[in-house]
Amino acid sequence: MHFISQELEDYIEQHSEKEPQHLAALNKETYQKILLPRMLSGHFQGRVLSMLSKLIRPTNILEIGTYTGYSALCLCEGMQENGQLHTIDIKEELVDFQRKHFDKSPWGNQIVQHLGEALDIIPTLDMQFDLVFIDADKENYIHYFEMIVPKMNKGSIILSDNVLWSGKVLEPLQKNDVSTKVLLEYNELLKNDPRVETVLLPIRDGLTVSRVL
Repeated sequence: MHFISQELEDYIEQHSEKEPQHLAALNKETYQKILLPRMLSGHFQGRVLSMLSKLIRPTNILEIGTYTGYSALCLCEGMQENGQLHTIDIKEELVDFQRKHFDKSPWGNQIVQHLGEALDIIPTLDMQFDLVFIDADKENYIHYFEMIVPKMNKGSIILSDNVLWSGKVLEPLQKNDVSTKVLLEYNELLKNDPRVETVLLPIRDGLTVSRVL
C-alpha cells in the first residue's frame, strides 16, 4: 500500500535513522518464515514508533496486536529502565517466535506476553499506561479505545495503526466491509472525543497519535 511513490518512500527511509541490527534480523526472518509479512511495521514506521516512545519516555506500555514483535521492540527503545511492555496477541503459533527475538534484545525481561483475546485480557491489567499501540483486528478498535482510556495517565499517548486502511476510508463503503465501517467511525470518534486530542499521520497505512487530556 503506497500513498507516495516507492522512490520517495526509499528516499525517506534512507534519510531516517538506520534500522537496528536485531530488528533487521527480525524483519528478515518474518519474511522468510511467517505468513502475511507485510503486517510487520518495518523500518520507517518502526523508527517513528521508536522516536515517539523516546519522546514520551513511558514506564508502562500496552500493545494490542503483537504479530512477530517488531513494533514491541521499537516501543521498548524509549521505555524507562524500570518499565514494562505488555503485548497481547491471539496467535499461539507466534509466541515462541516473539519470545526468541524479545530475549535477544535488551528488554527481554521487561516484555510480558499475553495470549488470548484482548477484550478479555485488558480488564485484567491492573495498571495505568503511558503509551498504548493499537494494531489488532479493526472491528474492535472502538472497544479497545473505550477500554484503555480509563487506564491511561493524563498526557499519555494512544497510537492507532492502519487508520487509512489502504485508502478505503475515501471509497464508497461496501455492504459487508465491517473493518472499513468501524475505522470510519473510529476516526470520527478520535477527532471528536473530548478526552483526547488527535492528529492523523499519513505514515504507511495511517497512524493516529492521540493525547489523553
